[in-house]
Amino acid sequence: MSHETRIESRLIDLEVKASFTEDLLDRLNLLVYRQQEQIDRLIGELNQLRRQLPEDGPGTSASGHNSRSEVPPHY
Repeated sequence: MSHETRIESRLIDLEVKASFTEDLLDRLNLLVYRQQEQIDRLIGELNQLRRQLPEDGPGTSASGHNSRSEVPPHY
């Protein structure tokens, strides 16, 4: 194999690797984009759920008692 043939072979190998790397980068960018969309949707849902909570917070009844700290009647 001549010197020029080896250089050409190495150049082709590098071009193939660069092509695969570019494809991988495109797929990873798309994945990150989709994950960010999902994160944005989840943040919106979380904010909506927070708005639906009573003003006093979770576990607080209308009478103002915290139901989490109350002992069930069978104790």
